[in-house]
Parts: sequence; structure tokens; C-alpha cells
Amino acid sequence: MTHRRTKLSIAIVLVVLLLLAGAIYLRKEAPPEAARLLPESDGIVYLNLRPLRSATHFDQHPVEHSPEYQHFIDATGIQFERDLDEAAFALHRMPNPRGPNGAVAFSEVFVGHFDGRRLAQYLASIATSQESYARHTIYNIPSEGRTVRVALLGYDIAAVSNTPSTEQIHSMIDRYRTAALPFSGSSLLSKYYSQVPLLSIAWGIGEIGWPLPNGGPRVMGLRLPLPVDATFIASLTWIGKIHLRLEEVAPDDAAAADTTESLQTILVLVKSMANTGGAEPYDSDARSLINSIAVERRRNEAVLTATVPTALLQRMMSSPQNLQSLPVPSSGKKQ
Repeated sequence: MTHRRTKLSIAIVLVVLLLLAGAIYLRKEAPPEAARLLPESDGIVYLNLRPLRSATHFDQHPVEHSPEYQHFIDATGIQFERDLDEAAFALHRMPNPRGPNGAVAFSEVFVGHFDGRRLAQYLASIATSQESYARHTIYNIPSEGRTVRVALLGYDIAAVSNTPSTEQIHSMIDRYRTAALPFSGSSLLSKYYSQVPLLSIAWGIGEIGWPLPNGGPRVMGLRLPLPVDATFIASLTWIGKIHLRLEEVAPDDAAAADTTESLQTILVLVKSMANTGGAEPYDSDARSLINSIAVERRRNEAVLTATVPTALLQRMMSSPQNLQSLPVPSSGKKQ
């Protein structure tokens, strides 16, 4: 009997260890749910605001609210700098950058502390029409020549899209019904998320996809050779310090070598200016960031890494006006 109990105890321990290992593996390999809900796109940006809020305390800095944002707060009780926990954005390149929809359209997923009843009432008050899809209400709201579509997927999650068609908002609703599948998501996410470092609090994946004006961006007069068919993976990771990583996945080794050489040349000049007090003054945090930058090549990948001083990030987040720009416009508000 004692021998059987021992074997049972060992079996239970092994099962628990296997479950823990599986959970750790899924956490490492599976994208966050907010990102998995995004539709097919040309780029993805994800922010986990919980650790950013803890590290920078940006929610404790008073921010001057625009009249539209204040109206939104009064109607819904939501303050993004306090209540928003996660945000995921999909970037959709428009066929005609000069067309009525501009160069890029967006689809977004927001996770946070919402009063669903008050938010639904607010959306209904500014929507010009509503649509029912898969047991969810889609609120159609006019904004700057586009239609912003908003759907409340759950008590703490909302989906938004300003694309020309309903395809993207429908896709997010459909994905929400299968969100429990840890490896669901767009093709861009499936292909590249495994290259996002573990414990990243913010990251982005995207392709350039069109010819850049004037041959591309320049730094100190030097052109950055960015291939139009390259993919970029950027991340901020918190491991005692905040680590920045920017990776260019170039179409071939030669393109990656070209980018690496140009970045290393520019980096030498920037570090020289930062440490000799050149034309522009740099404070100690900025100098620390610049001096930590390193560039290396790994076959067809050019990788830039740096360490971001916490104090510098706190200053950058001390006035989080961008968190006020959740695209729920008030221009269509009914009188």
C-alpha cells in the first residue's frame, strides 16, 4: 500500500511539472490575446501598459484633457492612463496613399477596466447606425471622413477599426470566439512572433512594403538603406533594466550587411557628438542610452540593441497624451 501511494505521489508531481512546463511554453510561444484578435495586416504594435505604469507611474502625472476626451471621461468613467491595461494595433496599408482613407487604416483591440453599460450607452449616443454581427453590436461612428466601427467583445475588451469595409471588425469578432486557442492569430503574427523576446512589455512587427520617398530616411546626412521588402521586429523588454531591440529581417545577407555598416557608421558619429558635447546638448540619461547602443549582423538580420534608462522612460511617459487617442470620436455625437 505504501509503495502504491509513493508511485501515485510521484505521478501527481510529474503531471504538475508537465502542466507547469506546458504553461511556460505557451506563455513564451503564444502571443497575447489582444494581439491574436487582430485581423490580417501589414504591421502590428502591442503595448502591455501594466508594467509600464508600474515602472513610470505615468498615471499619476496630471494631464490636460481635451474637451472631447473630457466628455468621453464624463460619459463613460474611463481614463485611459488609469484604466487601459493592454492595447494592440494592426496597420493596414491603403492601395492609394492619397485617397480618401489616407495611407494607413487601423484596427485596434483594447483591454482594461470598463463599465460596459456606460460605454455602450456612450457609443450608441454618437453612432449614426448600428449593426448586429455574431451576437455583438457594432457601432458605426463617423470621424474625419471615415467610419469608425466599435464592438464590445467582453466586459473588459473592445475592438475598433476604421478600415473602409466591415471585414476587419468582423474578423476580430470571429477571432474572439476562438481566442482560447493559444496559437491563433494573423499570418504576420504566426510567422514572426517567435522572434519577439520573452517578457517584452511592448513590441512591433511590420513590413515597409512601398518605395520610400527620397531614397529613405537619413541620419546626419547618411541614408539608411532600408529594403522595401524587409520586415522589422522591435521590442522593449524588462529584465531588471529596460532593453530595446530592433531587428531588420532583410531579404538576403548582402542587404543586412549594408544596413549594419551604415548604422555602425552613424553610431560612431552620434556617440562622438554625445560624448564631446557637440552641437546638441545631451543629458546623462540620453548619453547613457546612446553609449549602450550596439549593432551587429546575423546572416540576413541586422540587430540594434540598447539599454533605456528608467528615468528617461519615465520622462517620456510623464505626459501620456497619446493614451487619450482611443479612436472613439465625438464628431458624430447626436444632439
